[in-house]
Amino acid sequence: MPRKIEAVRSAINLQVNWMGDRAKEAVSRFMQGYNCAQAVSSVFAGDAGVPEEVVLCAATGFGAGAGRTGGTCGAVSGGVLAIGLLVGSTGADEKEAREWTYGLTREFITRFTLKRGTVSCSELLGCDLSTGEGLDRARKQNLTRTLCPLYVRDAVDILEEILASVTSGQPQAR
Repeated sequence: MPRKIEAVRSAINLQVNWMGDRAKEAVSRFMQGYNCAQAVSSVFAGDAGVPEEVVLCAATGFGAGAGRTGGTCGAVSGGVLAIGLLVGSTGADEKEAREWTYGLTREFITRFTLKRGTVSCSELLGCDLSTGEGLDRARKQNLTRTLCPLYVRDAVDILEEILASVTSGQPQAR
């Protein structure tokens, strides 16, 4: 294995060692090949009472800044999906649930932005995945393996804090 890749894996492993169980599981899923939105949202599936396969399917398009458009970070989108699954409304007249969901979503996005400066995938990675040049740069610099695990971890950590009253605090094993 090339030395640079070894160093990146070691750095990620060091960071994983101090994460909570749910964050570790999300980063592990991301490193196994799930996209950022899938990795974040799927570790909350059990708490929401939703089959993990459904959450994985629903989150697929949100990865890489929503279908590689460089839009909102997939880890953030996956977090918003998790919030909706846990406390969202199911009926047009459920205003209280909708407002609670909006409030938690604002809190989540605010905290992520305070920690990372933005929720834009392009800004977080420093390149635009919607262009061939940006995608090539991300691949050559291994950005999704060096930076994205940090964003996955941050999203889950923030979600655990703001959703503590509605989750078990434990990741769901696959």
